[in-house]
Amino acid sequence: YDALYETVFDLIISDIMMPGTDGFEFARTVREQNTELPILFMTARDDLTAKQRGFSAGADDYMVKPVDLDELLLRIGALLRRAKIASSKRLTAGSLLLDADEHTAYLSGAEVPLTVREFDLLYKLLSYPKKTFTRAQLMEEFWEMETSSGPRTVDVYITKLRDKFSACPDFEIVTVHGLGYKAVLK
Repeated sequence: YDALYETVFDLIISDIMMPGTDGFEFARTVREQNTELPILFMTARDDLTAKQRGFSAGADDYMVKPVDLDELLLRIGALLRRAKIASSKRLTAGSLLLDADEHTAYLSGAEVPLTVREFDLLYKLLSYPKKTFTRAQLMEEFWEMETSSGPRTVDVYITKLRDKFSACPDFEIVTVHGLGYKAVLK
């Protein structure tokens, strides 16, 4: 379960009968955390009751073992396609809304002016809460490789973001000493 909080998944393929874990309960837990993440049950249970419980728990698809690999790949493709269509380019953290299409941040409905780089940096951190990003990773993603800026440039941008969102009680950007930064939702 911890991986659900630390890693971003595109799709979950799960069995119903797993050692130490009930697949139905697992699907419910995933659904509580993420309503759009596709879940496919692949299991030996072929009875209608199990299928009903699976879909009620939040599964998007259900396959009975043994499965045909080609059919599995087709179903995975369809689930990912639907998830991509349904996924919003909006990210929320309590009263904060980040709209990637508009490249705009709103705090309690009021626009917060951000530079493109500030927006991209904040969007990245909040897209992966609790995940630590090193200064080098952030530099590589948001600054040109040929830049004369050093890794401490990231610190300057983090300070600006902390100042701009000091009134937001819903998240904080935490320094992970010796490594970099992560966003933590409150």
